[in-house]
Amino acid sequence: MLLLFLLLVVFQLKHLFVDYFLQNTYMLGKFKKEDWFMPLFAHTSMHGVATLIIALMFGLNPLLSIILGLFDTIVHSIIDRQKVIFSAKYDKNKDKEFWWWLGVDQTMHHLTHYFIIFLILTSDEYMSKIVYNFIGFT
Repeated sequence: MLLLFLLLVVFQLKHLFVDYFLQNTYMLGKFKKEDWFMPLFAHTSMHGVATLIIALMFGLNPLLSIILGLFDTIVHSIIDRQKVIFSAKYDKNKDKEFWWWLGVDQTMHHLTHYFIIFLILTSDEYMSKIVYNFIGFT
């Protein structure tokens, strides 16, 4: 139970720092209509690296840690891009729908973290078998 609590806190802090404090002006280019991919990737790859480090810190083996980092990068990219697309027509100062999409975005990020935490906590039981079968190891 303590491990679950620690992982929840660490992932919440990871989200706060990477999604807010470490996001710079270049990364905010993910909101542009063109040339948005590299700023988005710069932002989301930081999430992936942070997840990789957390997984390693909590004892997950390196291969599974890398896979979780890549998973977080990809999923975070999809969520953030969809938020930009769906919220673009709304004004954050006038339209409640903008805030609905922001809420959906944040909820999806937290659900992603919960899934990653589940995989970390059950890695011996489930994840190793799934990953190794997927990549062809027996």
